[in-house]
Amino acid sequence: MNQGFHKYIPFQQIDLPDRQWPSRTLERAPIWCSVDLRDGNQALVTPMNLQEKLDFFKLLVQVGFKEIEVGFPSASETEYEILRELIDGGHIPDDVTIQVLVQAREHLIRRTFEAVRGAKNVIVHFYNSTSALQRKVVFKKDRQGIIDIAVAGARLIRQLIDEDDSGTRFRLEYSPESFSGTEPDFAVDICQAVVEAVGATPEDPIILNLPNTVEMCTPNTYADQVEYFIRHLPARESAIISIHPHNDRGTGVAGAELAMLAGAERVEGTLFGNGERTGNLDLVTVALNLYTQGVDPKLDFSHIDAVREVYERCTRMKVPERTPYAGKLAFTAFSGSHQDAINKGHEYMRQSGSPYWEIPYLPIDPADVGREYEPIIRINSQSGKGGAAFVMDHNFGYHLPKGMHPEFGAVVQAACDRTGRELEADEVKALFDEEFLDIAAPYALSRAKFYEEAVAGASANVTHFSGVLCAGDDFIQLESRGNGPIDAFFGALHLAGIDGYTFLSYSEHAISQGADSKAVAYIELRAPGGRRFWGVGTEHNINFASVKGILSAINRAIRAGMGK
Repeated sequence: MNQGFHKYIPFQQIDLPDRQWPSRTLERAPIWCSVDLRDGNQALVTPMNLQEKLDFFKLLVQVGFKEIEVGFPSASETEYEILRELIDGGHIPDDVTIQVLVQAREHLIRRTFEAVRGAKNVIVHFYNSTSALQRKVVFKKDRQGIIDIAVAGARLIRQLIDEDDSGTRFRLEYSPESFSGTEPDFAVDICQAVVEAVGATPEDPIILNLPNTVEMCTPNTYADQVEYFIRHLPARESAIISIHPHNDRGTGVAGAELAMLAGAERVEGTLFGNGERTGNLDLVTVALNLYTQGVDPKLDFSHIDAVREVYERCTRMKVPERTPYAGKLAFTAFSGSHQDAINKGHEYMRQSGSPYWEIPYLPIDPADVGREYEPIIRINSQSGKGGAAFVMDHNFGYHLPKGMHPEFGAVVQAACDRTGRELEADEVKALFDEEFLDIAAPYALSRAKFYEEAVAGASANVTHFSGVLCAGDDFIQLESRGNGPIDAFFGALHLAGIDGYTFLSYSEHAISQGADSKAVAYIELRAPGGRRFWGVGTEHNINFASVKGILSAINRAIRAGMGK
């Protein structure tokens, strides 16, 4: 294989030294046209049946497509019947234009006009292949012979539109099919001839569609082809410039975006890039790429999972897990450094109140595509301290203090190493409960009570604590007071002979809302041996949550051999 590259001819670059597209930015959405029901459908192992096509058409309308290519009605009786059902069954909204494809051949064109009769808005999309290779190998015609085919088809279509008395509003689209392999000057010549043949005007423009039928070059060269075409077309004001990229080189999205910079006003493609060979342009990705740049794409993918479900059911294809925006793992981070940065980004946004999305590694807010409940961070042996904290925060409402992240992260990491697999969120929570909340030995409270007492001459009330401490089979009565609940409880522990612990930090928050709200308290202590330990307590009363957090830290220290 190493020497096989010699048989390939490098793509001819475009002579366009003053190209303008590299300095432009995308600031508005194009006109979108879905070709799922035609170009996408013809690429399926099992083409969609009538009900599946109707379901898919309904999805496209719901997403917001106003132009939908529904089939090639002259190609088969099945295609013809599906189109008639769309029209006769009243499935087409008044603001949606259906598009039908037809070769520039007389009998196919006449059959197509029969098929669309009675529709309100129709784009008749006709084409013939124009590339140098097709002229040489398939048609064995020179340039003029290919122009004659296109012009004859254009004139017949104009005649049939003029003769139509059904009230249908017709628009025209012409594709120099295999534009990507067509000499730029010839692409201009044949399209200009079609514009003149149909009598297009600025008030009634024709759509000139420039297909990257086979992706043969780098995306910048496709953009050069499009810009060259636009700059040299004499009837530019009478045409809407459309593109139809494929993905043979894996750069269909890039090609589309650069072609839009080059002046393309309309984009044809399919959901998730379904199409012949390596596929068509993925419209979902292009639309959401615009969205992440602050541009309204005019398509609604706010429930991307529902879109994916209909697509997979109707096409029997699968959206790969790493597909941008829609893949099940599109927003998932396993890496510890990624997880830590995402977690810090969420914390930054919570604290700063920023109106902008500013979270590392997530170019879009998953909630904007309906993925707010997806596991953005998943825990395996590659995960770090920030990942475990993120799961506890976003799945269970525990905002662990930053200083606690390494301590709990080490617990989770050890479990991953022990099991040798990914941990589910519920398993992470079970580890948290076992490590911090359910650790009731050697000390636990069986009863506790706080009350405040005003002291004459004092600037603040005194807090009294009374309770019963369980220490194995022993029950120790505790009584003490202090300048607050935590101080009073530490005094009680001192009277019980539990000494040597230094209070370091404390934080609290609610972990549910409404009347059933619970409080969680995070307590950091220094044990007699000097090592720091965190403890966690939950209760409806924050004072009780705090003392449970203190005992949690003490019990963990004793378990580690650092306290008594």
